[in-house]
Amino acid sequence: MQIKFASYNIHKAVGLDRRRDPERILTVLKEIDADVVALQEVDRRYGRRMAVLPLEAIHAATDYVAVPMSMKPDSLGWHGNAILVRKGIDIVEAAPVPLPVLEPRGAVRADLLIEGRRLRVVGMHLDLSGIRRRHQVRSVLSHCADCAERVPTVMMGDLNEWAQRGGCLREFGVGWQVLAPGRSFPSRRPMALLDRIVVSAEWEVVGTNVHHSPLSAIGSDHLPVCASLVLPKI
Repeated sequence: MQIKFASYNIHKAVGLDRRRDPERILTVLKEIDADVVALQEVDRRYGRRMAVLPLEAIHAATDYVAVPMSMKPDSLGWHGNAILVRKGIDIVEAAPVPLPVLEPRGAVRADLLIEGRRLRVVGMHLDLSGIRRRHQVRSVLSHCADCAERVPTVMMGDLNEWAQRGGCLREFGVGWQVLAPGRSFPSRRPMALLDRIVVSAEWEVVGTNVHHSPLSAIGSDHLPVCASLVLPKI
C-alpha cells in the first residue's frame, strides 16, 4: 500500500508578491496530489484567527477533507496546524498535541484508516528556540507513546531546525527515520531543510522530493515537501 504524504507551510496564503491568494495555495495542493497533507500557518494569527483556506473552497476545489481540529469557530486548525486527507480515507480520531511553548506553536494528531490499516499522522510547527524545539519533539513522542494503540506513524511539518542531523532531530532516536526531502526555505532561493518528514520503522521509503513549481515558488515562503511511503502487508 503506497501512500503519498506532504507537508506545506502556506504562510497564511500570503505569497512573495505580498498577495493573500488562497486559490493559488489550493492549486499547489492539486499539483502535489498527495493522499495526506499537513499544513502549517493555515489560520490568521490575531483576532478570530480565521482560516485562510475556507472549508467550502477546499471541498469545492480539491479532493480533500479537513480533519476536524478547530478550537475556534472560524479556524481550520490548532495554532495554525491542520491535516487534509483525500476523500475516502476514514478519520478514526483526532486531537491537538499539547506543546511547551513561548510563542504560538502547536501540533495535531490524526489516526486514519486506509485500506483497512490504521496509521497515525502528526502535523507540527516547532519553535524558533533550539531548546524549546527539543522539548516539543519530546512532547510529541510522549503523546504518541501514550496513545492506546501503537500504529505506523508519520510526523511532518516545519521543524524550524537548521541543523542537518543535530538539534531537535536527535530526539527521535532509534525506531524513527528523519527524511530530508531537500531545501525548502526560502522558496525563491531555497537554502535550508526546515521542512521534514519523520517515519516510524514500519514504513518503506519509495522516494522524497521538494515540490518546486512556478506557483509554489511564489505562493509561500516555504516549498512543499513530499514522501511516497509503502506500508508492507501484515
